This record gives sequence, C-alpha cells and structure tokens, in this order.
Amino acid sequence: MTASRDIACRVRGFGAYTPVDVLTNFDLEKFVETTDEWITTRTGIRQRHRLAEGQNASDAAAEAARLALADAGMEPGEITHVINATCTPDYLCPNTACLVEAKLGIVGAMAFDFNAACSGYVYGLSMARAIVAAQPEARVLLTATEALTRRLNWADRTTCVLFGDGAGASVITADGQGALLEDVLCASDGNLGGLLTIGGGTHTPYAKGDPVGDDFFVQMNGRDVFKHAVRNMAAISQDVLARNGLTIDDVALLIPHQANLRIIEAVGDRLGIPADRVFVNLHEVGNTSAASVPLAIADARAKGVLRPGMRALLATFGGGFTWGAALLHF
Repeated sequence: MTASRDIACRVRGFGAYTPVDVLTNFDLEKFVETTDEWITTRTGIRQRHRLAEGQNASDAAAEAARLALADAGMEPGEITHVINATCTPDYLCPNTACLVEAKLGIVGAMAFDFNAACSGYVYGLSMARAIVAAQPEARVLLTATEALTRRLNWADRTTCVLFGDGAGASVITADGQGALLEDVLCASDGNLGGLLTIGGGTHTPYAKGDPVGDDFFVQMNGRDVFKHAVRNMAAISQDVLARNGLTIDDVALLIPHQANLRIIEAVGDRLGIPADRVFVNLHEVGNTSAASVPLAIADARAKGVLRPGMRALLATFGGGFTWGAALLHF
C-alpha cells in the first residue's frame, strides 16, 4: 500500500458553475446542418451552456471554487494549493490556476494547470491525494474548467453539437468532514493521442496574419474514441474495485464522464450496474470535458440522488488518451 493511501483524504466541498447562456439543439438547427432528433438519438444531448463574451475559463472556475469553499466552510485564505484541470486555458501563460487564485484573493499558494482533457478531475484527485499525503496540513483547491465552445468548428456537425462550457471545484484535505477518497487510479496511452485533438500549440507555428486552420479546433475520430472509452472506463473501474476488495454491488452510484449517452450505457452494461444507479446529466450540459464529473457530482447531490453514506464510483476517459476511476464514500 502506498503512503498516499495510508493517509485519509477528504473531499470537503463541492461546487459547480454553468454559464447563463443555454444553446439548445433547436438553436443549433439555425446555423448548423443538423436537427434536434439527429443529436438526441446519437448523443443524448439536448442543450449545452456557453460562456458569455468576455467570460473565460478562469471566471467559471472561480465561481465554482467560491461554492466549493462555502460548502467546505472554508475561506480562500486557507488554501495552500490551487490545481486546475483544463484543455482550454485562458492563455498558454499565465496559467489559469494563477488567474483563479487572483480572482479569489489568494496570495502565496502553489498554483498550476494540468491537462488530462476529460479525465482532468479524476487525475486532479490523484494529485491532491499525493499533496495531502506529503503535506497533511495542505488545503488543496481543485478546479476543473472548460471553455470548449471557443474551440469548436461550427461547420463540423460531428463535434460542434457535443461540447459545452462549465466548471467544477472541490476542496481536498487530510482532515475534517467530507467524502472519503477511498482510492483513485489513472492511466493513459499516448500512442492514440491523434484520435482526439485540439490544436493551437507550438506544433503548428503561426506568423502574424496567418489564417487559423481546421486543426485549431476540436477534431475527433468518434468511432475509435467510443471503442476505447468504453473498454478503458469499464476496465479501470473494475481494477479500482478489485484492489479495494469491492464489487459493483458495493457501489450505490456510478458517475461517469458525460461524453455520450451510448458510451455511458455501454460502460454500465459492461460493469453490470443497473441504469437507475448510473447518474446522467448529459442532456442538460453536454460534454464539458474536465468539468464533466464534478458538475455531475454537484448535480447529483443537489437532486438528492447522491446522499451521505453512499459510495460513488467515478469513471472517466479523455484525449491523450487518458482515463481514470475513483471511489468516493460520502
């Protein structure tokens, strides 16, 4: 057993934020070659949220963070680390975590971004657990925020209908009350990274005045992503259960990454968990990448679906490829 698993890790507060602007499938019909029926039957999505002009990923993260801090009964000044998951940062530099820190009035905390795409929140739980294991006095603010609608090619109906903007946040400590992070596993396979990309980095050098190419936007081989997502989310979920001596019967609620309803249903089938124990809010928010799982957790708590005493299994998959699973006992 690793040292990080010997020390209790508590997720003491949860917060979520979705922008006010809602973009329904019927709204998309006006400027995308698609229909509500086409989108809902293939994805399960009915609407998604979109950041307002002038509003960025850091703003969404700060809103979610304020709610998480209030839920934890903590003040921003108590935070020692700000770690932020995103694949759509405000800038390449400064990092979005530093911007969130400034918006919250925090000074002196360690602050950094990381990119595990849709697996960001679960990867963040793994990092936060390691931080509090090494520094039991640490107070970690984990944010997961995305501004995906800024990186969509609205002429590509296979991708632009899928994604939305939003943010989730949690406060993680080694003490206090809150959900117990029983375990977390993360994995990746960089050989498959080309199947899901968002460009705009140094791989494609630009000179001033150059046109933006298609590779600047989300590009995805949906069929292959589906196959790998189902296989790896189910497998790592089984692995984290097995190494803790648990079965799917010990799980009250599966909270999967909200990518596509068909993926969610296929993962549930592979795990043998009934549909009424699988939480889905995809139809309301679309695929929000790193923000997906914390948004779902906050929603499940607000709706009374996730209650004290329940064990939740988190499962996720994203570009990279990355994937992960975690056990939270509320």
